[in-house]
Amino acid sequence: MRISTAQLYNQSVSSINQHQSSSSALMDQISSGKRVNTAGDDPVASIGIDNLSQQNTLIDQFLKNIDYAKNHLGLAETQTDNAETVLSSMREKISAAVNGTLTDDERQGVADELNAGLQELLTIANSRDESGNYVFAGTAYDQQPFAFDNSGNIVYSGNNGVRTAVVASGVAIPTNIAGDAVFMNSPSGLGDFNVNYSTSQTGEFNVTSAQITNSASYVEDDYTLSFTANGSGGVDLQVFDSASNLISTVNNYDASNPISFNGIEIKLSATPADGDSFSITPTENVSIFDTIQQAISLLQDDTAINSPYGRSELAQLLNNFDSGTDQVRIARGIAGNSLNSLDSYTDVHSSAELANTSALSVLQDLDYASAVTEFEKQQVALNASSQLFGRLSSFNLFDFI
Repeated sequence: MRISTAQLYNQSVSSINQHQSSSSALMDQISSGKRVNTAGDDPVASIGIDNLSQQNTLIDQFLKNIDYAKNHLGLAETQTDNAETVLSSMREKISAAVNGTLTDDERQGVADELNAGLQELLTIANSRDESGNYVFAGTAYDQQPFAFDNSGNIVYSGNNGVRTAVVASGVAIPTNIAGDAVFMNSPSGLGDFNVNYSTSQTGEFNVTSAQITNSASYVEDDYTLSFTANGSGGVDLQVFDSASNLISTVNNYDASNPISFNGIEIKLSATPADGDSFSITPTENVSIFDTIQQAISLLQDDTAINSPYGRSELAQLLNNFDSGTDQVRIARGIAGNSLNSLDSYTDVHSSAELANTSALSVLQDLDYASAVTEFEKQQVALNASSQLFGRLSSFNLFDFI
């Protein structure tokens, strides 16, 4: 078989190019430290690398969302914990004010301390995060949530919106707690009603519970309960609705038995005296701010605080205060539970990312020893091909004639 000069040249050049390409590919692998730099290096491994890389990218985003959620929930937990501390101190002061031995000046001092605590609690409720956003404003985080209105009451201007962060596939965790859920909407301390005591009350009693026990027979209204002497050393009870219609009568009332009418059950701590009365108003939620302000006003009323009416009113305020404190505690618990969940998701994602990284290493990491050895072989082959081509290209038939 005859081999032409052109064919010889083409074969030699092709061999040199092949060795140069292989050397270049090996050099790229050695430089990058990766066995697979393009899909052409290993198509099957390249698909696996892309999938694992996408999973790690998604995990990185989840971890960033978790960090964001942790920062905001951590701040909410800290501030609700601070609020609990303030409320605990105020509870002790209110309880001390029940002591009838306090002078008017001493009670005024307690009222002043409660007012300072109220201002501190208001500052906590209006706390901001590192970006200047209000922590307890719901989704209206750019406006101050709590402030005094024209009547001197603290009102909530935020909303009950909840921001969320996606921390895993299909899992979104709230990153904030709306301020109304923390400070404004605690359940009534007595159940479902608020009690309005008469300032002319003479009996030492107070309502310990006022609840709807039968929703089917419940008639929503304001009710007044009046007690009159029955001539036998006891009192009779009459219940009137807001239109002064007589609803129920209990002869020879016994405080050890609950008062039941229209699906409502009321319990008293003791038996009222002749002429005593009180009314109940449906009330689902109370504000801890209102409770504190009412306690301050009561302590500043020297006549009321030393009367049966004042003591009964104070007992109700303490119930509402405890309910408000529990609401703040519940909010702190919600934040704490969410933080625990975020820690669990962090562990899961970290483990998954470690497994993915290990799998990526198997698929794409370069065996340097093998690569260097192969590179040296290709260099030797390239040099040999170049030298051979140089010698063949210098041959001339006339040199042998």
